[in-house]
Amino acid sequence: MSSSSPYYLKGSPLNVRFNSVIGWLARRGLSIAGTAEMSVRGRKSGRMQRIPVNPHTYEGAQYLVSARGHSQWVRNMRVAGGGELRVGRKVRTFSAVELPDAEKLPILRTYLEKWGWEVNQYFNGVTAGSTDEEIAAAAQDHPVFRITVDG
Repeated sequence: MSSSSPYYLKGSPLNVRFNSVIGWLARRGLSIAGTAEMSVRGRKSGRMQRIPVNPHTYEGAQYLVSARGHSQWVRNMRVAGGGELRVGRKVRTFSAVELPDAEKLPILRTYLEKWGWEVNQYFNGVTAGSTDEEIAAAAQDHPVFRITVDG
């Protein structure tokens, strides 16, 4: 990856398989530690793309954090402006607004506190115990969306 390319860490075949199992479980109503399956309309295909996510709540608001960086779902979300979260038969439609880097620090820190066991490997050594400066420096590599559930 060139230095001008946005950060993105592609999942290994094992990660991809694990994510497909987590998504399959969420579609059937089994959420692992709060996971859900997100659907977002593809910016090129127009078809709904599905991926398991870890919705994160901070100070009463909900967020989606892209631990792997500027992934396809992030690019799709920027165009679509929202999507759906599913756990079993419960489907919640939401709108999404991407946060500027300057607002991400507390969300990323608390996200890493809750989900670090799963996602620390994607943060290049940054953990919940890192300094504010280290987390702020990593913010540009990890898009964060504030989501508002419709209805």
